[in-house]
Amino acid sequence: MVRKRGQAGAGAGAGAGADAGAGGGAVVKAARRAEVRLPALSPFEGRELEPDGDYDGVEFRGLDLGGQDGGGALFMDSAVTGCTVDETRLTRARFVDSVLTELRGVGTDLVEASLRDVEVVDARLGGVQVHGGVLERVVVRGGKIDYLNLRKARLRDVVFEECVLVEPDFGEATLERVEFRGCVVRGVDFTRVRMRDVDFRDAAELGIARGIESMAGAVISPVQLMELAPVFAGQVGVRVA
Repeated sequence: MVRKRGQAGAGAGAGAGADAGAGGGAVVKAARRAEVRLPALSPFEGRELEPDGDYDGVEFRGLDLGGQDGGGALFMDSAVTGCTVDETRLTRARFVDSVLTELRGVGTDLVEASLRDVEVVDARLGGVQVHGGVLERVVVRGGKIDYLNLRKARLRDVVFEECVLVEPDFGEATLERVEFRGCVVRGVDFTRVRMRDVDFRDAAELGIARGIESMAGAVISPVQLMELAPVFAGQVGVRVA
């Protein structure tokens, strides 16, 4: 079903968060995970995405959406599976109670987009622009994303799980109850980021290129502390010889 955007109902709430003990007696609040239960879906029958379109209960499967313009569109109770999204414009689009699986593409434009109660599974993306976006109760599971731009974005109750993030940019973003579980994070930029209850302890790899001075509000493991010691030392001007 495709119609011009109108009023949309709120997405279903996720499970309640729980507190988890951290090292040294600290407490970090766990993220409330997205719990998406899709209804019966109707296949997408349009020729291409429409700006400000309303896609309620729609399944996009195996389509080439490259170069199309879905700016400002609402995707609610929908699934996007095995689609190509090269240079797809989704500026200010909203995804609510939806599942995005096996997306492939470079340069996808999600600037100021909103994702709430969304699962992103096994994506292989590069240069995705989510500058100024809002992510709430989102799970990113599996796959690999290169050069993810989340500058000035707001993330709350977000879980990165078993995925690979290469040079993600969180500059000036706000992160609250964000978890990195079993994922590889390489060359991350945390310049002027604001963190609260951000848990890196279960990350398989954590490499910080910039912004280590902005990590107040994060929790790391003793092993990660030792691995990051040269970066911390460099930040305060200490030479290790």
